[in-house]
Amino acid sequence: MAEIEILQETPLTMRELQEKLNEVKKRDKDLSFRGKKTLEYLGVFTEKKQKEDLKKALIDLGIPRLKDRHIVKIADVNPKDIESLKTLIVGENLTLKQEDLKRILECLTK
Repeated sequence: MAEIEILQETPLTMRELQEKLNEVKKRDKDLSFRGKKTLEYLGVFTEKKQKEDLKKALIDLGIPRLKDRHIVKIADVNPKDIESLKTLIVGENLTLKQEDLKRILECLTK
């Protein structure tokens, strides 16, 4: 069996993934079974009016330990309070100051 080598790994929001799958669907005229199920799931759970610049706004906060995968997770779930935000990052090796958590929530509520 052939070895698969990962050249690049980039976290995507659910909205970005939905756009990529739609591009593949246009190009190939059809998706695989998993692709169809994923696109169906994304159609149900992504917000139609999700701000495209939310990810950029979270990056612009300049929180040093916040990585792309954390930003994507926060943008997808869009927590409404500090406890929900803490729940998102509890499994990660990441500790944020209370003021950074408040800045993230302020960014999400704009």
